[in-house]
Amino acid sequence: MSTIPPQRMNELYPWQHTIWQQVRGTVALKTHALLLKGRKGIGKLDFARNLAKSLLCERVTAEQAACGMCASCKWFEQGTHPNFNLMTPEVFAESSGEAASESSCTDKQDADTVKTRKKPSQHITIEQVRALNDFVYLSGHQDGFKVVLIHPAEAMNIPAANALLKKLEEPPSRILFMLVAHRSQDLLPTIRSRCQQITMPVPDAASVRNWLTQQEVKQPDICMALAGSSPLQAVAFSHDDYFAQYTDFIRQISQPASFDPISLTNKLYKLDVPDIVSWLQKWCYDLMSFSTTGKIRYHPHQEMAIKKLVATADPKLLASFWRNLITTQQLSRHPLNARLFLEEMLLSYIRVIAPERYKG
Repeated sequence: MSTIPPQRMNELYPWQHTIWQQVRGTVALKTHALLLKGRKGIGKLDFARNLAKSLLCERVTAEQAACGMCASCKWFEQGTHPNFNLMTPEVFAESSGEAASESSCTDKQDADTVKTRKKPSQHITIEQVRALNDFVYLSGHQDGFKVVLIHPAEAMNIPAANALLKKLEEPPSRILFMLVAHRSQDLLPTIRSRCQQITMPVPDAASVRNWLTQQEVKQPDICMALAGSSPLQAVAFSHDDYFAQYTDFIRQISQPASFDPISLTNKLYKLDVPDIVSWLQKWCYDLMSFSTTGKIRYHPHQEMAIKKLVATADPKLLASFWRNLITTQQLSRHPLNARLFLEEMLLSYIRVIAPERYKG
């Protein structure tokens, strides 16, 4: 999901105050590598940025937060702090507007250049890690403390991870490597073992609902259910375009008699493919859950449609398809052809839900 709004700098989410006292007060300055791990959409990156800013601040507050007024804080807010390095995949920089986009081109030649350039990488590469050498091993600005923030850490490919491991094994003084991971199990065990690991808190349902109401999120209960109680994901679900796209997706796949996989693919293939796979995973999870336990986790507002589908679906075929979606999600991060990828996934779904329509 690409529309999760950032928290304003120096503001922690309500569910992060306790962990802030622990990490900022005792942990951050006693380790050279920190791994912040937890589910997507709970504010790990915002927490990490606030932590980095406070560690670099010249006049921290009594709560160990950044003052927001000193030169260091202003550099950080402007993205120009000489002692801070944020390392992300190229595609993250593209989507956040840090790289040129086709819409920013001022003439046809510039637009053609953008159209023909190499597709931005979804991985953190060994070249990016090697480019850290001067930052890591040379003295920082005014011989100050330095922070390297890597997000998401599991996006490092194997060569990049091995290159980072060498730095973690013999770290220089006065530097903190801060890794943020949604799937920490995908990191090399040797990297995890060299980090102080912090499991970031997940707020309870009541706290999420209260916070979403404060953010003026429409239909907070529906968005919260769809996001699996990840509050920032729920905010992203609430955005009009995203919610409309998702609602249309569910409407179509819940009506197998009229469902047209090809037509739906033509609407969706330009969107974020992992998101679409996740939509189908949650829908199929609810079909499985209702079939076996009578409970619905993500789509309680679709109980009638789910009940109707479960009544005619083959439980074994549904279970097998749901398990296969795990592999599908892994492949979705770099599909060779997004349109064909989604077509095959949706055709496989309808063969399970309405096998009489697609035989052989």
